[in-house]
Amino acid sequence: MSPADAQQPSGARLPLLLLLFFLSGVSALVYQVLWMRLLALVFGVTVHAASTVLAAFMAGLALGSTAAGRLADRVRRPLLAFAAAEAGVAVAALATPLALAGVEALYVRLHGILDGWPIVVGLVRFGLSFAVLVVPTTLMGATLPLVVKSALARGSIPGRQVSLLYAANTAGAVSGALVAGIWLIPQLGISWAFRIAAIVNLLVAAGAVGALIVSRGAEASPATPPAPVVASSTTTITPTSELVRRLVLFTFAVSGFVAFGLEIIWFRMLVLLFRPTTYAFTVMLATVLAGIAIGSWLSTPVTSRRRMDLVGVLAVLELLLALAAVTSMWLMGHSGSVYTWAGPVFAGTPLAYVGPLAATSVAAIFPAALLMGMAFPIGISLWVNDVGDDQAGERIGVIYAVNVAGAVAGSLLTGFLLLPAIGSRDSLLLMSGLALGTGLLLLTQIPRRATRLALGGVALFAFAFVAWKTPDPIVELLHSRYPREVPVWRQEDGHASVAILRRDSRFAATIHGLYINGTHQASDSPTMVSYHRLIGTLPVAIHNEPRRALVIGAGGGATAGAVAAFSDKTRVDVVELSPAVVAAARQFSGINQNLLSRPNVHLKVDDGRNYMLLTPERYDVITADVILPMHAGAGNLYSVEYYRLMRRVLNRHGIALQWIGSAGETEYKMIMRTFVTVFQHTTLWHGGSLMVGSSRPLVLEEEAFLKKQALPQSKEALDAMGFKSFEALLSQYDAGPAEIKAFLGEGPILTDDQPLTEYFLSLPQNDRPVDLSRLRGSVRRHVIPAGASPGGS
Repeated sequence: MSPADAQQPSGARLPLLLLLFFLSGVSALVYQVLWMRLLALVFGVTVHAASTVLAAFMAGLALGSTAAGRLADRVRRPLLAFAAAEAGVAVAALATPLALAGVEALYVRLHGILDGWPIVVGLVRFGLSFAVLVVPTTLMGATLPLVVKSALARGSIPGRQVSLLYAANTAGAVSGALVAGIWLIPQLGISWAFRIAAIVNLLVAAGAVGALIVSRGAEASPATPPAPVVASSTTTITPTSELVRRLVLFTFAVSGFVAFGLEIIWFRMLVLLFRPTTYAFTVMLATVLAGIAIGSWLSTPVTSRRRMDLVGVLAVLELLLALAAVTSMWLMGHSGSVYTWAGPVFAGTPLAYVGPLAATSVAAIFPAALLMGMAFPIGISLWVNDVGDDQAGERIGVIYAVNVAGAVAGSLLTGFLLLPAIGSRDSLLLMSGLALGTGLLLLTQIPRRATRLALGGVALFAFAFVAWKTPDPIVELLHSRYPREVPVWRQEDGHASVAILRRDSRFAATIHGLYINGTHQASDSPTMVSYHRLIGTLPVAIHNEPRRALVIGAGGGATAGAVAAFSDKTRVDVVELSPAVVAAARQFSGINQNLLSRPNVHLKVDDGRNYMLLTPERYDVITADVILPMHAGAGNLYSVEYYRLMRRVLNRHGIALQWIGSAGETEYKMIMRTFVTVFQHTTLWHGGSLMVGSSRPLVLEEEAFLKKQALPQSKEALDAMGFKSFEALLSQYDAGPAEIKAFLGEGPILTDDQPLTEYFLSLPQNDRPVDLSRLRGSVRRHVIPAGASPGGS
């Protein structure tokens, strides 16, 4: 017996390996969720940053898989190497929060040096992301070849072990995604989530070492000599031709590309119906992973039979995947009916939001994910079925790396290029067509010509028919949510799907509404225009001399337009993440007072938080377009760390206005308490919906207000808001720091570590509306009458 044979486990160890690889999958997905959140804080929640981070993550997996594939065939005990990799993941992952803190400081410093070189800054951002993630992700990528090699007994069929192990690992990933996205972050916070995931890795490492010790003890004890391996007719290995092997490798590269591209497109469609929340992404990801896990498990009987034509099976699976993917577009477009059915079923339960979301995801996404899962082990069986035990690990590492490389390309090209260039519908058709093409290529290796022609013809006809009959799902989803409105303009980019819908009425003027990812953001209705203009006008009316202003988010442009129209002498910087939103704002020039054509307006296409982290500018006024706290990524714009960035870019006497429109008392107080933690001199305005924060006590100079009224441009803006006198402005005041402090009491605040508003299902579901009747203070304590000395204000 050779040393390679001596280290191979008995079949009895496979259940333990399945458990260990399941737990490894749990921790891996927890880390991925946490890293995406942390890196969004450092680099901003831009699609380019997210795609770059994902590419770095997947590149690490590919690197680790390739290296470990070669190592697995050379080490005596790959299970020990697997244990070392899991322990290494725990240590490296625990260090990432500290490493990212250093990366943020370095990124800020380099940005100042390289300002004006955006390509170089982008490359620096990628390099820093890669440097942080490459160690733990390389170790993660090493685990699959090592654990598969540990599971292979001499003379066994690799496909069966791969199917079971891949299913177990992916099932663990489902659990990790759900646990991190629903419970860990809102209940314990990001820091504790890292610690728990690291503990899981250490338990896996300890379990692997324990299994190795037990197996060595079994080897040392007297035992009945193993029976010789006799090849039966069902286990005869049919060599795979070089052409088939190349086609399989190409198929796996394309499959990785298609899988990640579809995930991005599916999420874009889902949020139109269910809003862009963190739960929508979590449920979509869990559905994809669950389909892959179950599909991999279902393929076990197929991979255990050598005489089955696995090339034909893989070809059929790819053809079915193409049909399932293109059909998912039709199902997404008609998912309003699923939502209508599932809504009453889950009404009044904790699943009122997640239930319909999960039902829609399962109906539209799960079939395609199931087929992806079935294809992976079958492809590996074809790739490794005629190699010796001393080459299996390397082969598995190579094919996994190729699959991951395709995923990297899919994530980057879909986010950077396809969605902005051709939109969701055509991008999904392209992904489905790629799967169809690989299926047709594999069909060429089926011996019977009649079978090839029949399968290919049916697949082509069915694909063309479904694609022809399926309307644009984005239009259908918008119609299902807003049946009385008609799309008149639409544009997509990597960040958002943006649409303008028109509502006609016999009894009122036609209304045009702006919808970002299916959520109403602005309109040209007089009531909404007035409120958004108030958010822009109030801070420049309060500040005694607003020379520089910053507006976070453009939306329809009414808020930023109100700031810019107040005075041409006020420089206004507008930061907007989505180019499509900027294009939409141009369609609303009538309500935003030609915002983007004004010489005092400077547009920055960037993440607002990232901009404040890096800019050397200082502002007298900061305000923001309305951003709903429940939306994915919005937690970063309501945390105490965000408000500290806001304070950082304010001038000494600068003021910041924050909308606080929550109806629930718990959320309302958390947002206000967080804001007050940074701006201790906060005052409340306009019925409690607007907070004005400053680092110094607020001083309202009547003389400064009268000077503004004397200027025609400012007077027009003030009069439009009803501020025709200083008393009218003061009537908007509700309460000051003392009253707010007494009202809030002790309680939790929002942090980057625990963004509770974003995880809204963790908050009381039947929370009572906030009662502000007791919140009333005297505005006179802040006022310097006309003719009096400002006294250092």
